[in-house]
Amino acid sequence: DSLIYKDVKLTASNDDYYFVFEDYLYQVLLCFSRDTSVLEHFAYNSASPPRSFIRGKLGMEQYAVFYPPNGVIPFHGFSMYVAPLCFLYNEPSKLYQIFREIYVRYFFRLHSISSHSSGIVSLCLLFENLLQSHLPQLFYHLREIGAQPLRISFKWMVRAFSGYLATDQLLFLWDRILGYNTLEILAVLAAAVFVFRAGNLMEVTSLAAAEAVLADLSTLKVMPLLQIFLFATGSL
Repeated sequence: DSLIYKDVKLTASNDDYYFVFEDYLYQVLLCFSRDTSVLEHFAYNSASPPRSFIRGKLGMEQYAVFYPPNGVIPFHGFSMYVAPLCFLYNEPSKLYQIFREIYVRYFFRLHSISSHSSGIVSLCLLFENLLQSHLPQLFYHLREIGAQPLRISFKWMVRAFSGYLATDQLLFLWDRILGYNTLEILAVLAAAVFVFRAGNLMEVTSLAAAEAVLADLSTLKVMPLLQIFLFATGSL
């Protein structure tokens, strides 16, 4: 519970879009942490839920319990998976159901290691392949100055761009995730952002400067950016 409170305070509560939903976030995330039905997603997840033992019964399998009950330890930024959905659902129960379904279908893959095409490892590889094949000069320029592109884009993909894009644009993006039933669009958008800012990025000489160029994504329009990138590069 303390991790959830701390995360909401450090992330959503400090966000201009989401601070008004603080109470909703607590309700949803505290329920989520206690929902044992979430454990079912570990059947198709390469990770294993953390376990603990009843006091005084350490090492005795019959007294092992999953902790937290849902098997998911919240990390910094976890509440940002919920925050954008608050704009769509004003009933906490409906909000919770939708978030839980999206998490066990998609978002759990963003923080667990697997070979799945929508897993974070595959997304990182796809991002680097897209950027390296379509703008090799930018890719190698950033590497030469110690500004690895993945070091910058990783945080976008892990959070599914929540907290980085304007809310309406983020929901457009998440709608495409549902429509195409894949998280691969996150890697495509990350590459598209680099291409869009390529002119400025080619002039930077340090990681700090590259991060400054890409610090604010709130003015970007997701659909035009994706369409321009895919059309210009001939990708599918």
